[in-house]
Amino acid sequence: MSEYSEPELPPLPYDYDALEPHISEQVLEWHHDTHHQGYVNGLDSAEKTLAENREAGEFGSSGAAIRNVTHNGSGHYLHTLFWENMDPNGGGEPDGDLRERIEADFGSYEGWKGEFEAAAGAAGGWALLVYDPVAKQLRNLVVDKHDQGALWGSHPILALDVWEHSYYYDYGPDRGDFIDNFFEVVDWDKVAQEYEKVVGRIE
Repeated sequence: MSEYSEPELPPLPYDYDALEPHISEQVLEWHHDTHHQGYVNGLDSAEKTLAENREAGEFGSSGAAIRNVTHNGSGHYLHTLFWENMDPNGGGEPDGDLRERIEADFGSYEGWKGEFEAAAGAAGGWALLVYDPVAKQLRNLVVDKHDQGALWGSHPILALDVWEHSYYYDYGPDRGDFIDNFFEVVDWDKVAQEYEKVVGRIE
């Protein structure tokens, strides 16, 4: 049996107060240290349950554990991307190959942004910009929770968490204001790196 490697909470790539005033120090501390850690713990627990069940040859609890792997694993992976998508010196608009691809697939940057904001307003979890390797194009996705609404095979390159814990302390019920402020800290260089890494493997 292969050696099990426990998932770990990655450190934030900036200080807790680095994204103020757009996202407060308190929200980042709660969100990263409590919520994201919870998904890491949930993934670890589910993986251990599956390993124990395989060893014992008893699979009565394996179905629920598999669901927990999907939910918590997706929560862990998407939060990791979410932190990496932001930077204190972010903002502005994409350029280069990513800008050209957005314009080709959505008609314009404004067309993409308007659709992405609509996805963020409708989502019960996440708005994602993904690369679809089957259609060979970028798409916006509405994802509920962490794993409902995903498109098989697609690769997220930009993730926006719109669970209430990501904004309610700072913005109250005004999710739209939070979405607007997210664009003030998007690290487009990082998003472009993710895009180029994915496209380089596929196209």
